[in-house]
Parts: sequence; structure tokens; C-alpha cells
Amino acid sequence: MKQMIILLVGLICITAPANSGQRILFIGDSITDGGWGNSGGTDAPASERNLWDQNHIYGHSYMFLCAAYYQGNFPEQAYEFFNRGISGNTLADLEKRWESDAIDIKPDVLSILVGTNDVHAYLQGDKKQSFDFADWETRYRALLDRSLQANPKLKIVLGAPFVANTGNMRRSRDFAERDSLVRQCAAIVERIAADYKAAYLPYNTLFDELLQIPTSNNTYWIWDGIHPTAAGHQRMANLWIEKSGL
Repeated sequence: MKQMIILLVGLICITAPANSGQRILFIGDSITDGGWGNSGGTDAPASERNLWDQNHIYGHSYMFLCAAYYQGNFPEQAYEFFNRGISGNTLADLEKRWESDAIDIKPDVLSILVGTNDVHAYLQGDKKQSFDFADWETRYRALLDRSLQANPKLKIVLGAPFVANTGNMRRSRDFAERDSLVRQCAAIVERIAADYKAAYLPYNTLFDELLQIPTSNNTYWIWDGIHPTAAGHQRMANLWIEKSGL
């Protein structure tokens, strides 16, 4: 009997959750947003969104699929997920709300996807100057530094921005320039991830490969050149789950 008890105790020690109760935060733009908090697709701030209605708490993006996977399969871990993606956001918009929407949530895992709106805003402007990649990188790193200062043990997951020549984007005259700028931002994110020892999610490469798969229409994975379909979000979630190390 004593031997059985010792063995049982040993098994409990082995199977006990090592990261129980982790708080996982996803932050970025509309690709992450997915209408969370019953926003109706608007760019409403977190303070104006519904934070209790579980029908809409996560939205309907890859973030929702990640939360569903971990919370559905590992209830003993007591994971807490938070969506703070806001439609239309650029890096500058994240800076303005970083304290309330990133620091104050006290995450153990921080997942960021941003960049496509920065390029869009540039292309919609006068373009008198070139896109300032150096400044964009400096400000991106500064956000990570602020979060690491608040939590030195923070685990970071960085997603590469992406764009595709699908749907209405095919009528755009500046797609080649847009694609080039977004890919340069993705390269910066990859470099930052390496420097910060963060998990890197090459979403741009993912969609490059997916768009080579024959489908019934060119909008199967990304319907408007920027926003993934349900199929695209599922593949993004699969990559997050595979690479995040959660």
C-alpha cells in the first residue's frame, strides 16, 4: 500500500500543470480584432466594448481559435485569454493604449500582429518621404521594452504582417509597392523576434504557400487582400499553436 501511495504522489507531481493560470494577450489590428466585445466591426476602444458577454468576448479571428483550442483541451491549466485587437490600428495607435491594453492586463504571454495599417496609411498619404522603417522598428522595440520592464519573464510571440493580391486588392494600382513595404516590415519583425528571443510567426510565408494551393476562387484564404477568411484564420491559429511554445 505504501508503494502505491508513493507511486501515486509521483504521478501527481509529474502531471501537475507547469504553467497553470497563464494570462495570454493578443493585441493588434482588425485581423486580431474580429469584432470582439460585440464591437460590430467598429474601432471602439476596449473601454466601450462588452467585457462579460461570453458569446462575443473573443471575436471571430485566429485569436478565438487559439483560445478555444487551449481552453477546450486543457481546462486544468486555467488559461485566461484576452483580445485587444482594434480595427484600423497602426503601431502609433498601439503606443497610445499600451499601458491600459497591454501593461495593465499583466499578461504572461504577449502576442502582437501589426503593420499592414501602417503601410496603408503611408500609401494613402502624400508619400513625400519614404516609409521610415528605422523609426517603426525603434518604436516597436520600445513597446516590448515597456512590457518586459513590467514583467521580465514575459513570453513574446510576434506575427509577421502580410498582404495578398486577392479580392478587391487586385484592382489596386499600388499592390506591388504595398507588398514590398509589408514584407520589409515582416523582415523587421523577424529580426526583432530573434533579438528578443521571441517566437516568430511567419504569416506572410504561410499565406504565400496557401495561395499556391488550387481552390475554387482566389479569395479562399484572404477575401480582400488583407483579412483572412475562416480557413485563413484556422491556418493562422494552427501556426500560433505550433510555434508559440505555450
